[in-house]
Amino acid sequence: MARVDTRRFADEAWSTLRLALPLITGQLAAVGMSAVDAVMAGHYSADVLGAVAVGVSLWSLAVVTAIGLMMALPPSVAQLVGAGRRAEIGPLFRQALWLALSMGLLLFAAVHWLAPLVVRALHVDPRLWPQVTAFLHAVSFGAPAIAGYFALRGVSEGMGHTRPTMYFGLLGLVLLVPLDYVLMYGKLGLPALGAQGSGMATALILWAELGGFALYMRRARIYDGLHLFKRPESPDLRALGALLRLGMPMAFSLLMEAGLFVAAALAIGRLGADVVASHQIALNVASVTFMLPLGLAMAITVRVGFAVGRGDARGVRYAGYSGIALTLLTQSFSTALMLGFPHAIAAIYTDNPRVIALAAQLLVLAGIFQFSDGIQVASAGALRGLKDTRVPMFITAFAYWVVGFPLGLYLGFARHLGARGVWMGLIAGLSMAALLLFARFVRSAHRLNLATDDG
Repeated sequence: MARVDTRRFADEAWSTLRLALPLITGQLAAVGMSAVDAVMAGHYSADVLGAVAVGVSLWSLAVVTAIGLMMALPPSVAQLVGAGRRAEIGPLFRQALWLALSMGLLLFAAVHWLAPLVVRALHVDPRLWPQVTAFLHAVSFGAPAIAGYFALRGVSEGMGHTRPTMYFGLLGLVLLVPLDYVLMYGKLGLPALGAQGSGMATALILWAELGGFALYMRRARIYDGLHLFKRPESPDLRALGALLRLGMPMAFSLLMEAGLFVAAALAIGRLGADVVASHQIALNVASVTFMLPLGLAMAITVRVGFAVGRGDARGVRYAGYSGIALTLLTQSFSTALMLGFPHAIAAIYTDNPRVIALAAQLLVLAGIFQFSDGIQVASAGALRGLKDTRVPMFITAFAYWVVGFPLGLYLGFARHLGARGVWMGLIAGLSMAALLLFARFVRSAHRLNLATDDG
């Protein structure tokens, strides 16, 4: 067994952390945008809040699909950078823009025309249908923008330039507050649009982020020589096929995880308003803390990709293991917070004693799965750096939908544990994913056949 170079391990961890901090900030800003929508809608009316909540849940599936497909770019670009083949980044990016445009238009159509039909099929309260439909019609115009935005992000992050993600994430959050207020409440002589205004504000911000990021990349010196925005070549089916083969499994994996939590929320919806409220509180807290390991996972992808590109098999292992070790540290903090102060955290959201008590129980369970959640997302990030996405897709489908969700239904309803049982199923699914994805990375990293491997 090779001796661990602690100096190199520490240097790799520090490099990963420097990449990750702006990504974490950017992801927290994205969560903050959802929080702004919820707060604005909640102060408008209960019906608008409900409509925005339903609309955002469906819109999020489109967002996850766009993110998953564009996740093909960071490892591809990182490997080109590591191999010293920077001249190939520009052509790859321009092909990715064709993919982003096509996917953006498809997602626009799905959100604009199909999602409102899904709302009716799910038997959502008919009183909410007009507002939900108005929200979806408005926000759907942002679908091409978000696909293009993540293409730009993918290139920048793949090169190791993660600060723009933070800059434009925070810019979007700052701009959304006044825009939401004006369009939802009808200020500056405009009519009050309610949920439709929320959707319009989100779509406009997405286009602003896309335009700002593109302008930044066109002018910043760090992208000099890449010729990213030269006249685009015709669509190359071979290049597009390579991006799809890498991106589609990642999109599917993200949909499997997002779908698990959506399905859990629908199942818990049968248990009454107080239980649903407690679930939403615990899920919101877990979603915020998840941004820490998610940002680290994105950075791990880049660091592993750099090592693969330069043919450094041992570097792949240092990048993966040091990143996962950092993730365990962040998850220790989240776990301590949720296990130590569940009632205090729940009380931030509500003053209802029953909801606080129920949410505190779920926060304890959320604290238990922090390590599993961190390991699975970090391991998946490391595997993306290896461009290993197909097997992880099957792993996540098995862990979440063969283990997690059925067990959650059984414990929640057959064993009468309610929301706690459903969350125990989530723990089982995330733990299975963590175990299998980590094992997959260990196996893959130690079987690499690259140019250099000194241990």
